Amino acid sequence: MDGRRGFPRMHEFALCQALLTTVARLAAQHHARAVGRVRLAVGPLSGAEPALLTRAFALARMGTIAEGATLEVVLKPTVIACAACRAEFAVEANRLLCPSCGGRETRLVGGDELILETLDLEVDETAPIGAGASKARAAAPPP
Repeated sequence: MDGRRGFPRMHEFALCQALLTTVARLAAQHHARAVGRVRLAVGPLSGAEPALLTRAFALARMGTIAEGATLEVVLKPTVIACAACRAEFAVEANRLLCPSCGGRETRLVGGDELILETLDLEVDETAPIGAGASKARAAAPPP
């Protein structure tokens, strides 16, 4: 714990703070009064631990527009493409050899993502025209 603030010292807390900065920006763009759910895609090679992300999010959201939000973590598989046989396979994160031909020249196609997929927003009924309905879903912009 960081004695100055009482927050855990972990990489995932900093990730959640950055995530919530993006969430706040998107919520403001859509004239939201609250965020209901944050959906985050996490790959095993992202460097983030899903259980720690969930714990850190619960703390980092306090005092933000997402204070009442839930974090939905969607686990993504590690996927490689083989240069030799041109096939794509889901593999274990520590086993990046082609399971078909045994080739070592593989390219990571998925599994390193940490992506904000969607937000469920509560939008103010009196927001300017074009701002959305009472409940809206905002897709995060592509990385």
